[in-house]
Amino acid sequence: MTAAPLTALFQLPYGRQERQAPESVPGKFYVDSQCIDCDLCRETAPKNFTRQDDGGYSYVFAQPTTPEEVEKCQEALEGCPVDAIGKDGE
Repeated sequence: MTAAPLTALFQLPYGRQERQAPESVPGKFYVDSQCIDCDLCRETAPKNFTRQDDGGYSYVFAQPTTPEEVEKCQEALEGCPVDAIGKDGE
């Protein structure tokens, strides 16, 4: 079985928020279609980021609820090698 192109798995091709993974829960943090599946966010903030195995990309499955989780998500955002994590979601 061949995987669909990564861009086909994401929403609208306009702004960053609109290109976030469809599995992402609503909220401030999100992963957009630039994700290269490097594991950094999942290793840094495992309580908030997970992997979409079929598509090979990360997404936010739980928004941070504690100061420690916010700090870890921010660390993942700052460390992302392709700037695929945003924090201006709603």
